[in-house]
Amino acid sequence: MGPLQGVRVVEFAGLGPGPFCGMLLADLGADVVRIDRRGARGGMLGSLGATSLLDRGKRSIALDLKDPADVEVVRALVERADVLLEGFRPGVMERLGLGPDDLLALKPSLVYGRMTGWGQTGPLASTAGHDIGYIALTGALGATGRPDERPAPPMNLLGDFGGGGVFLALGALAALLHARTTGEGQVVDAAIVDGTAVLTTMIHGMLDAGVWRDRRGVNLLDTGAPFYDVYRCADGRFLAVGALEEQFYAALLDGLGVAGDETLPDRNDPRQWPALRERFTDLFAARTRDEWWAEFSGTDACVAPVWSLLEATRDEHIRERRVFTEVDGVVQPDVAPRFSATPGSVGTVPAPGQHSDEIRAELGL
Repeated sequence: MGPLQGVRVVEFAGLGPGPFCGMLLADLGADVVRIDRRGARGGMLGSLGATSLLDRGKRSIALDLKDPADVEVVRALVERADVLLEGFRPGVMERLGLGPDDLLALKPSLVYGRMTGWGQTGPLASTAGHDIGYIALTGALGATGRPDERPAPPMNLLGDFGGGGVFLALGALAALLHARTTGEGQVVDAAIVDGTAVLTTMIHGMLDAGVWRDRRGVNLLDTGAPFYDVYRCADGRFLAVGALEEQFYAALLDGLGVAGDETLPDRNDPRQWPALRERFTDLFAARTRDEWWAEFSGTDACVAPVWSLLEATRDEHIRERRVFTEVDGVVQPDVAPRFSATPGSVGTVPAPGQHSDEIRAELGL
């Protein structure tokens, strides 16, 4: 089930953003066949691949891409596919005889999705990298964190998944619409540096308008403003405050018990932000996180508890929305976005090569 039911995807197994893109398509109903290398996946991160939730809802076939017979299996899969996803360094697929020219000649309507960190071209294209380096090069990492501390990488969410996997999925679906309209396939070059830069578009607009300083931790949305920050409570836990608009700020002051207090520093004067933050710091430190949440829950103060990953799965709103689901005893995020007519569903995680015989039979091999 799902809006992509009937769409066939071939995904070359990898790590991070490529499998995440395949997961999104599988969640939405696409038939995703993951090509695993014969033998166990190695390396510090590769060892996690066999149980990675990013592989949910897919089928898996194990092949040796150095074996000409198995390369023919790949070509047979491509002939019936709509989308191909690969995340190798530039030139690898071409050397295997599976590059865009080879496979678009075989299937002219194919969407050939390529996931890399640096892109297919440029001085760094052939070099290794990881999320932290990609977001560093785009300026996104340098803009994240406190002004007097080292930049703080937001795990690998910003680059790998936000700037990488989501943009590959968007590009693949756009190219798929084009292919179904014109019969012409194309190559989607999804580079994490490109996508991450696009995510900073609004900030660049603010820079150009002179309302953002090119320094982290001193601006409206990067914890520079005391009414858009995180505060420690009496129990050592934290609350997130995002009371940007006047009416939300008024609700914040009301919940804090300081509405009408004329001694509060002016929030509209950045020079007074340090003094205002000090007042807020003292106020929030007087009660526990849960006590404050009981005070602010259901109000327009734009205050939220900072849950841990496990705490988030037990939140009342999160549970009501069924943001998380459980499959085979594993709690995990559910399908997003939601569709009323043909809802997607979370599938199980296949072992490497689990469906090899089944898929070969479908191909008549």
